[in-house]
Amino acid sequence: MFFLFQHGQEAAATTGHAPAATEHAAAAAGHAAESGGHEMPAVVQWVNSWAGPPLHEFQVHYTKPLWDKFFSMFGTTAENVFGHYTVENAVPWYTVMFALAVLFTLALVWIMKPRKLSVDEPSYSQMTLEAGILAVRNLLTDNVGPHGMKYFPVIATFGLLILVSNLMGLVPGLMAPSAATSVTFALGVSSFVYYNAIGIKENGLVGHLKHFAGPIPWLAVLMFPIEMVSNLVRPMSLGIRLFGNLFGDEQILGTIGNLATGMFAWLGNATGIPIPAGPWLLPALIMPLSLFVAFMQTFIFVLLSILYISEVSHHHEEGHHGHEGEHASTVEDGGVMTLPEHA
Repeated sequence: MFFLFQHGQEAAATTGHAPAATEHAAAAAGHAAESGGHEMPAVVQWVNSWAGPPLHEFQVHYTKPLWDKFFSMFGTTAENVFGHYTVENAVPWYTVMFALAVLFTLALVWIMKPRKLSVDEPSYSQMTLEAGILAVRNLLTDNVGPHGMKYFPVIATFGLLILVSNLMGLVPGLMAPSAATSVTFALGVSSFVYYNAIGIKENGLVGHLKHFAGPIPWLAVLMFPIEMVSNLVRPMSLGIRLFGNLFGDEQILGTIGNLATGMFAWLGNATGIPIPAGPWLLPALIMPLSLFVAFMQTFIFVLLSILYISEVSHHHEEGHHGHEGEHASTVEDGGVMTLPEHA
């Protein structure tokens, strides 16, 4: 929404120079669509080479007029916000990258899934999966309770998908889809809808809204609007946090890579000794920091989603023993956790 108010103010301040201002804004949006000046990955170009023309025709004739009508209320147009409608960006890069992230996640689970579970001699893939499962399980049981394991599939999916999306930015020829606001806000909205659906399902609509008022009746009038606003901004806070860190990390890597290229080219010309591997040295040195950012942002998103669930989901005593028994059955002798079997 900040784009809308910004363009609205610019339009009001530049009366009489609307064509130039519109052209400048569209060009700026076009540069932003290129994700900070990165070269468009080959796979994105290939997808748009065959899917771009029909999608571009559909967008120009159907979706663009609707967006223009909507954004006209804010004094701007669809192209000022989204960039130029072209065949080359009919399928946005982040859409292609996120689809690849989903495929990579499914392939990773299939590859690492052990063909035979073993307590005595677990394989490396089994131990890796068990470490991840134990980490998410402990977060759920510590913050939500033993019954929190029923939320494990969705939370683990969030974690693995976001981690793969973050790590894609470190692979040459790919870009991190989590470095685009469209993806991170979609993830934030998904988490928001999920934990609110849990609260409504377990407590009812009235009971779910009642917890925003707090435990003190005479403070309910003050607490309810504050808690409602706090709850409604959570998708934005989740999205901005994830986007800001991943986008900033990509920009730092790109800037350092460009500096290293120029520096080693100058050294090669000055000394007469070419250094072909030089431009890769500095980015490789800060690669551990990028890995840390990828894992840490995944952890933060998962932890916050779990904390939000813990606010709306409460353990019922009548189901305590059943859940506890189910939870304990996944742990074998010696503290090794095996993957549960589903019917």
